[in-house]
Amino acid sequence: MSDAAAIGSGNSRTVGAALFGGAMGLALVLGAPSALAADCKASAEPGIDWSHCDRSNLMLSGVSLAGADLSDTDFTLTDLRNVNLAEANLEKATLVRASLAGAQADGASFRKVEGYRANLSYLAARDAAFEGGEFQRASFDAAKLPGSRFDKAELGRASFRGAELTGARFSFANLARAQFTGATLTGQLDFTGAYLYLTRFDGLDLSTATGLEQAQLDLACGDDATRLPDGLQHPANWPCPVE
Repeated sequence: MSDAAAIGSGNSRTVGAALFGGAMGLALVLGAPSALAADCKASAEPGIDWSHCDRSNLMLSGVSLAGADLSDTDFTLTDLRNVNLAEANLEKATLVRASLAGAQADGASFRKVEGYRANLSYLAARDAAFEGGEFQRASFDAAKLPGSRFDKAELGRASFRGAELTGARFSFANLARAQFTGATLTGQLDFTGAYLYLTRFDGLDLSTATGLEQAQLDLACGDDATRLPDGLQHPANWPCPVE
């Protein structure tokens, strides 16, 4: 074999080996999600990684998922009543029509969650993060949410009846037609830039709330018993008609 032919043959083997190695590397990368997906079938336990899993339409009430990675997990229509979600990460999870009634979620992250019509009544979620979440028509009735953050959340027609919201933050949240009847709104509750169209504050004490402006209250609903921060007045259209 000539020197040129030998060099050409060597180059072909080198190129072939490189292509084979690249293909194997690509196969391993493409195969990685399949290997990780095994966790999706694992039983619930504290600290489990169910990220990106389909956990919809399941009965999981009473289990412990404390500290679990549940980011981008689909819990549509899943029963999560009385579940322990303390310090769990549910960022970008789907909770559409799921029930978390009575769940423990202190310090949990619900950032950017899709929670349309989710049942979060009696949820205990102190210092939890709900920023950027979509909780239209969700129920937070009688929930314990002191120090929780709802900045930039979509909360249209959400219900916070009887909820404990001391020191919670709603800056730039959409609270159109949300209900706060019977809620505790003491402490440095932040409504900076919040959209309060027909938001119900009947009979509530808003005197320590921050960020409220007269233009916001003019859109909202209250009554003679609603207490306001100094410098703000009851709008002439209060009380609003019952829808």
